[in-house]
Amino acid sequence: MTLHEQGVRLIEPTTRTALRISDDVRSGRSTARGEVEQALTRIKNTNSTINAFAVVREDHALREADEVDSVVDKSHLPLAGVPVVIKDNVSVTGEPMRNGSAATSVEPQTCDHPVVQRLRAAGAVVVGITRVPSFCVFGATDSAFGVTRNPWNAGRTPGGSSGGSAAAVAAGMISLAHGNDGMGSVRIPAACTGLVGIKPGQGVVPAELGATDWYGMAENGPLATTVADAALMLSVMADQPELAHVNVPPRLCIAYSTRRPVAGIPLDNGWAAALDRGAAVLRLAGHSVQKSDPVYPTGAAAVGIARWWAGTAADVDQVIAEGGDPREIEPRVRRHAALGRLVSKNARIAQLLLGPRLRDAWIARAEGFLTDYDVLITPALARPPLESRRWHEAGWLVNIAVNAAYAPFAAPWNVAGFPSMVVPVGMHPTSGTPVAVQLVARPGRESMLIAVATEIEAALPHWRS
Repeated sequence: MTLHEQGVRLIEPTTRTALRISDDVRSGRSTARGEVEQALTRIKNTNSTINAFAVVREDHALREADEVDSVVDKSHLPLAGVPVVIKDNVSVTGEPMRNGSAATSVEPQTCDHPVVQRLRAAGAVVVGITRVPSFCVFGATDSAFGVTRNPWNAGRTPGGSSGGSAAAVAAGMISLAHGNDGMGSVRIPAACTGLVGIKPGQGVVPAELGATDWYGMAENGPLATTVADAALMLSVMADQPELAHVNVPPRLCIAYSTRRPVAGIPLDNGWAAALDRGAAVLRLAGHSVQKSDPVYPTGAAAVGIARWWAGTAADVDQVIAEGGDPREIEPRVRRHAALGRLVSKNARIAQLLLGPRLRDAWIARAEGFLTDYDVLITPALARPPLESRRWHEAGWLVNIAVNAAYAPFAAPWNVAGFPSMVVPVGMHPTSGTPVAVQLVARPGRESMLIAVATEIEAALPHWRS
């Protein structure tokens, strides 16, 4: 048996938190160069097996670390000297943005994405660009550039599309990573790898993802090993410093639900138990926790699928218009984009599925549910992570089926634009990978979700051992 077939763990000792690193650099106990050098060493020792990185920015990162160290008063740098990684679908000056596809340009980008600008301005140092599946479409991270593996079990995927970012943090190479989430692409990898992942509400963080932000469904968000680190990174990405200050929540009314948004999908016992564990913690914390199921309308699912297809089509067409080679588009992505063109080019279908009516109806229903309840808690996944393999060589229908079966809980909240996040609660009894819960609230309640996640984390502090 190979290393990967044996499901060997590739976890290094957890790096210090971003909060600790930034505090040490600001106080002079450490330097940005020293922190970046250590991160680069961990990447060198670990990445060849996990394949989390598309680019390692060794020379650039060290120069940028020296620039941070040259700042005399670092009190205004909340991420002073913290090594971070950026997902390969937003621009980083001087680096190519391949979006997981051989069809994209190898030319370096000429400017930073607004989120990258904010991270740099806060003192973070970009040490690398992380792997994604082609055009960030699917929930496992593999492409023509190779297969990215889950550090907890190398035979499993770290999820997608922010799988490279999640793998880099989970393996202990760095403590913070940028991701983005159009159908669960922060929360799914967080759940697969035992991280905290936050999808903020619509407009909280600049999106500017591809041609259309997948018609308003995609948001940038953080991946971290702790709630406090994720909150800190979100506060910088959102330019809202108050998000980093976690407050004790009042007594809340919390709904817990195992209802799958897609009918007929079974729920694995290990993931059902994860929800029970999370709900029990919140009861013990004094909250009212009641079983109550939101109603996921068929129209909302249709809206999500249509925007997923049409957003992919717009991204692919943009790359081709800019000189990309259409022959390098993966067959599964080509089929996905073709369906998206059918949606977007038929005026009646586009008005129905890409327009506001059905989406607004789902938002109104979801707001009603989350007026009766402050927070909804669900399993983060329906089953353990998929096998780590070359899914891009499988057919489109196979990819759709396996993605829907293991990760059904995230997408409705992209359609609604509501904030949601994932927090780990333990280990799966058979897969050797973590389990987690998803938390959802109404728009503007990111701080409430962070506070609730902190309570869960505090009650289960040793699950990673």
